[in-house]
Amino acid sequence: MSVRKKLPAALVAGALAATAFAAPAMAGERTGDRTPDRPVDGTGDRHRATRAAVEALVRDGVPGALAQAQDRHGTWNGSAGVADRTTGAPRHPRDRYRVGSITKPFVATVVLQLEAEGRLDLDDTVEHRLPGVVRGNGHDGRRITLRQLLNHTSGVYDVTSDPGFQDKVLGSGFLEHRYDTWAPRHLVDIAMRHAPDFAPGTGWSYSNTNYVLAGLVIEKVTGRPYGQEVERRVLKPLGLRATSVPGTDPRMPAPSGRAYSTLGREPGAPVHDVTELNPSVAWAAGEMVSDSADLQRFLRALLTGRLLPPRQMKELTTTVRVGADAPGVRYGLGVMVRKLSCGEEVWGHGGGIHGSGSDVVATRDGKHSLALNVNGDWAGDTHAVVEAEFCG
Repeated sequence: MSVRKKLPAALVAGALAATAFAAPAMAGERTGDRTPDRPVDGTGDRHRATRAAVEALVRDGVPGALAQAQDRHGTWNGSAGVADRTTGAPRHPRDRYRVGSITKPFVATVVLQLEAEGRLDLDDTVEHRLPGVVRGNGHDGRRITLRQLLNHTSGVYDVTSDPGFQDKVLGSGFLEHRYDTWAPRHLVDIAMRHAPDFAPGTGWSYSNTNYVLAGLVIEKVTGRPYGQEVERRVLKPLGLRATSVPGTDPRMPAPSGRAYSTLGREPGAPVHDVTELNPSVAWAAGEMVSDSADLQRFLRALLTGRLLPPRQMKELTTTVRVGADAPGVRYGLGVMVRKLSCGEEVWGHGGGIHGSGSDVVATRDGKHSLALNVNGDWAGDTHAVVEAEFCG
């Protein structure tokens, strides 16, 4: 979930970060009572640049940052700053966090599985699957395909760009409305009050509404909540025990730290604890919770064909250009590929939601992956951590 209209920072960089609060930056591996910054698996030197990039996030002001990398040498964990500004508790590799738009690859996977089963087709129109839902102010579900929802070429207006929605949910109104329950149809109806960004298939614009609609399609086709389908088809088969689709539950499962936000204001504004919120505000566009190990296990399984047959893998990885403001980035069906400064290409997705910015990426063969999270949402460059891990 992101409020930015074109390519959100959360999509390219994993998300935001930074606060005036400065904590000691110590980005070392943490396992039990071992001394921080002492390699526990012999991989520390290979991740020196990654450790420095994680530390830099905290020096820039983020309360806490967490990263985990996996490659043929094993698993490396790095952290900096704090999980809790009140107690000073450090971040831990097994911390769970809200992953925002990293929900989208899970949703796209379920849609592609349904296509593989012959229960829908990516060229089906939205109108065929959701009669009368996408109508108004130039929106016409008869002209939009499911594929265009998944790769953001539908032109459907992004609900998170609606000024009233932003004020109530992402700005100062959050503190009053953080526990409100949002029905997915209501989110779509808000988007339908606006004109589309462009005619279907003629452009690219990141829209959370697309994935709210994809979640509704899953429910219409299966007769079950989309979250149950994600759990049944992806989480349980892969053993992703730290990953959940919370629905309307505002609490975070243990272990986890806190999440902090300035509620859309500039750095230096008051910082609020936004850990608890009703995630129905994001629904299938960004409600899920996970940890770094699970995110990498999922992405590796997805990229190596464990979740989809060859035809759907080809659909997943067929990409479109996202625009001049993001050179080297192309978007597939719920996943994107970005070309880094050293020429390496990594696949994955980023996610941002109140007080939490995350990213998970891997090489196309799944042999080298990285997941990271920051627990502040107002500044910072987490893309630098990705660059450091794969190019440093």
